[in-house]
Amino acid sequence: MSRMSLIIFLVFGALVGWIASIVVKNNSRQGLFGDILLGILGSIAGGYIMQNFGQPGVTGFNLYSVFVAVLGAIVLVVLGRMILTMIA
Repeated sequence: MSRMSLIIFLVFGALVGWIASIVVKNNSRQGLFGDILLGILGSIAGGYIMQNFGQPGVTGFNLYSVFVAVLGAIVLVVLGRMILTMIA
């Protein structure tokens, strides 16, 4: 992976994680690193979810990919909250 690809990957992850954290009202509890991690994992999860519906996953740095990744990140946050609620 080239240096520019890595930078774009991290920026995309940060953007997606930030949007998802605002949607689920989790923005005040995580920092930049948390947003990047949430965005990257959300991209993976969103791609997997969309492929199960016969649609493409993340296809690049475009609006559709942002939607897919935010969807995946929101699902991860909701599942994480459910698991933490069951444990506590």
